[in-house]
Amino acid sequence: MAQEDHLPIQDRNREHRMSLRFSVPRTLAAALLLTSVQMGCSVEQADSTDTASGGGDAAESKRIDTNGSSTVGPITNLVGEEFEALNADTEVLVTITGTGTGFGKFAAGETDISNASRAIKESEKAECEKNGVEYVELTVAMDGISVVVNKENDFIDTITTAQLKKIWSPDSTVSTWKDVNPEWPEEKIDLFGPGRESGTFDYFTKKINGEEGASRTEYQPSSDDNQLVTGVSGSKFALGYFGYGYYEQNKDKLKLLKVSATDDVADGVLPSPEAIQSGTYKPLARPVFIYISKEALKRKTVQDFATFYLNDGQALIPKVGCVNISDSDLEASRKALAAALL
Repeated sequence: MAQEDHLPIQDRNREHRMSLRFSVPRTLAAALLLTSVQMGCSVEQADSTDTASGGGDAAESKRIDTNGSSTVGPITNLVGEEFEALNADTEVLVTITGTGTGFGKFAAGETDISNASRAIKESEKAECEKNGVEYVELTVAMDGISVVVNKENDFIDTITTAQLKKIWSPDSTVSTWKDVNPEWPEEKIDLFGPGRESGTFDYFTKKINGEEGASRTEYQPSSDDNQLVTGVSGSKFALGYFGYGYYEQNKDKLKLLKVSATDDVADGVLPSPEAIQSGTYKPLARPVFIYISKEALKRKTVQDFATFYLNDGQALIPKVGCVNISDSDLEASRKALAAALL
């Protein structure tokens, strides 16, 4: 994709704003491009063999390599754009591969920052320790995993966590909407959701199915949430889930469901900034993070970017559909960063 054809809103004279490390089917290219322009970034089809530059390379000390979550990536991308506007010689590279894959690259010392929609796992901590990668964890925003259906769906407004489990559990026998509720139509449910490398997948399966990673396999997975949006919006009887920001960017194409943590649909709560930040959107409201290697934090560029992220950058979070953390959580992140810089 040539830069001159798809410049971001604010031209940084850069080759690319964001690289997606998976193939993009040609039939989806137009939809992906539209979403990327709305988010102020250029999208490239990147060969999966490409690698990001290492965090400690002095030749690229003004470049900050980030990788990971499709939920946090857009936040880091927008904060990066604004940081670049103030620091013309700096480049913030955002690559989306999913939280799990991002942590793998981070633990190998290939990136400076890992964007994560869940906390780091014990196995990932062990890999970092084995490779001598020390890091600081910073909570940067809140998200509410959103359950969506096609815009033409007229028979469901609220879904319970028990119904979600019935649909998504590993031993699910659900094939049609009628299998979930006898009052719903006998139409096949087309299911769309994140792949196993996704932190959203990990969090959803833990909260809905009771075990991280426990999920039915008969659905259409993707590490690109834009593809999930396209899938649900293109099938009348579809259902899917992904981060709230992707619903916000595509609310004209999707119908957002209330989620009830009880069996009473009257208890259903619609995800909103207020419900997500307060935690009343249960059980799918969650904090999201960036992890910064302490080796990278030795560079002033990374120090300045992290400080910017937790200060001026916080005002940008609602622009990509995510939600600001509480003042107390933000202060805790600032203190964690300050301690890491000592």
